[in-house]
Amino acid sequence: MSIFVDKNIRLLVQGITGNEGKFHTRQCIEYGTNVVAGVTPGKAGQKMDDVPVFNTVKDAVKASGANASMVFVPPPFAADAIMESADAGLDIIVCITEGVPILDMVKVKNFLKDKKSRLIGPNCPGIITPGQCKIGIMPAPIHKNGGPIGVVSRSGTLTYEAVFALTNAGFGQTTCIGIGGDPVNGTNFIDCIEAFNADPETEGVVMIGEIGGNAEEQAAEYIKANVKKPVVGFVAGLTAPPGRRMGHAGAIISGSSGTGQSKIAAMRENGIAVCENLGLLGDVCKEAFK
Repeated sequence: MSIFVDKNIRLLVQGITGNEGKFHTRQCIEYGTNVVAGVTPGKAGQKMDDVPVFNTVKDAVKASGANASMVFVPPPFAADAIMESADAGLDIIVCITEGVPILDMVKVKNFLKDKKSRLIGPNCPGIITPGQCKIGIMPAPIHKNGGPIGVVSRSGTLTYEAVFALTNAGFGQTTCIGIGGDPVNGTNFIDCIEAFNADPETEGVVMIGEIGGNAEEQAAEYIKANVKKPVVGFVAGLTAPPGRRMGHAGAIISGSSGTGQSKIAAMRENGIAVCENLGLLGDVCKEAFK
């Protein structure tokens, strides 16, 4: 099985006529994702290859029956794009856009409270259920279908590193999710871990964290209290110079909170097998998941 996305996804792409939108839409189609529509205001009636383009998400959903969206809209307009998709009743919204203002995302989070839509991102690589559906920018060939490991990560590039290590170690993946590294986002670690825990075909989970915030500590406590499946954790940023802003907007350390050491300690205290060298992830997983 999988979580959140599968072969039944009918995807529309917001910003499909831009260079990034075109490129990654074609990659998704090549992987087998059912892309049924695109949305670019003012370009209704055009096509991106064989994909029809509409002015609004509402029009696209009405014509195509889309149930998910991939957002490639510039940062100043990304929040409106997300809320437009939520207002149209889409089940899944994957926002790839980087640099969305934090205040905009606060408004989005408040707007989504009364909606059924699940937001993944922003500033994320997306989500893939190997062999069924890819919504995002991840390199598809490194993934291996057939399970049994679920992957959730704050980092885009490290998602790929973890998946590649799992595949090389012989572990297929049920679903791989990059939740994004911004301080205000949609789906979080606990959302994903809860879903993996409920998925009968996911037998173990890899959680890739990074310095900043307390999401990993909260997830570790949740795992100890609720999850019976083995979890392997990794924290990026241990060698970051103190006081220097690094990478993601969410990688902010306040005092002793949010440090790599505090996250690793929380993981170990709550029964998570910690991998300290990503190059050894395959070996750690073989031991944890045997």
